[in-house]
Amino acid sequence: QVQLVESGGGLVQAGGSLRLSCAASGRSFSVYAMGWFRQAPGKEREFVAAIRWSSGMTVYADSVKGRFTISRDNAQNTVYLQMNSLKPEDTAGYYCAVHTALRLGVPLQRASGYDYWGQGTQVTVSS
Repeated sequence: QVQLVESGGGLVQAGGSLRLSCAASGRSFSVYAMGWFRQAPGKEREFVAAIRWSSGMTVYADSVKGRFTISRDNAQNTVYLQMNSLKPEDTAGYYCAVHTALRLGVPLQRASGYDYWGQGTQVTVSS
């Protein structure tokens, strides 16, 4: 079993910053990438950012490009999401997920490529 634990969410004013963390633990597994998704009430889950575990290559949704930065600590099996210049439309539950080597054919932007998910952390941006 793989556990993912997110932290760092909260309430912040527009223009502020938050840093999310996601720590992975459990049985050994082959991580191809880790990603962040978000879901607002009444909306579908959407891709935010992803990072390839070995190379560090990153990919971002257009809506967060230039404001959010994803990074990882391989030794700690932890992925981070630094969120700057936050906007009210960034308000959502944020979920980290593991994309394993079993699903190499699935683009990192697709939720279907991720096998393990965290419980989520709420981010609320006030105007």
